[in-house]
Amino acid sequence: MRTLIFRTIAPYLASLMVLFSIFVLLRGHNEPGGGFIAGLIAASAFAIYGIACGVSPVRRAIYFHPMTISGIGLLSAASAGLMSIFAGTPFLTGLWAPIDVLGVHVDLSSVLLFDVGVYLVVLGSLTSIALGLEEREERI
Repeated sequence: MRTLIFRTIAPYLASLMVLFSIFVLLRGHNEPGGGFIAGLIAASAFAIYGIACGVSPVRRAIYFHPMTISGIGLLSAASAGLMSIFAGTPFLTGLWAPIDVLGVHVDLSSVLLFDVGVYLVVLGSLTSIALGLEEREERI
């Protein structure tokens, strides 16, 4: 399904979907959403872009191999749990670090680090599957 309209719209739609996935990721700490759903949205964006334009443009757009993205996400999620062990609390206990950024008080948390890790794991693994299926389809 590589029509002219779909190929023209797909990059803009994928960009909006990735932007929305980041919104859902950051919103998910206090409201419905989070790393898993945001990762699904972003992987769907890359799948749509891959269907419209092919595998090569998607691989150029994400720059890293999708399984490398998954590995970085797994390391991020595991480090969020290890931070709590080093702080003397049970594994995956949320920790907060208050900082001031340009005069604005911001609370960074290990929960956000875990959510980003889940986001990257889901994004990398599903994008890898989608690209593998699309490459297989192109060969046939």
